[in-house]
Amino acid sequence: MKYLCLIYDEEKKLNTMSKADGEAMMGEYFGFTEGIKKSGHYLGGNALQPVQTATTVRVRNGKVSTTDGPFAETQEQLGGYYLIEAKDLNDAIQVASRIPGAKVGTIEVRPIAPVPPR
Repeated sequence: MKYLCLIYDEEKKLNTMSKADGEAMMGEYFGFTEGIKKSGHYLGGNALQPVQTATTVRVRNGKVSTTDGPFAETQEQLGGYYLIEAKDLNDAIQVASRIPGAKVGTIEVRPIAPVPPR
């Protein structure tokens, strides 16, 4: 089954990390990614640009409107994701618990909905 692991963290805290701490965390991410590639869990993933680069799009009564930034102000922002293959939710949770961002932020694990037949 496919799961999306959404990585939430506080950009302000990450931006105040020392260069050495930031490089250490990136090293952990590279190691984690290589590990889940070898285990067969990895399907994809990316880091996202900072939240100030986001644009929110809405369509109301046929009219498109855009707003700079995310929809809601929160303590934690979506910083990246992994798409994984796991045998069940417990397996997905075990993978998500090893994502380095889990130590400083939150990982949301969500199953991917099956595509309905046409």
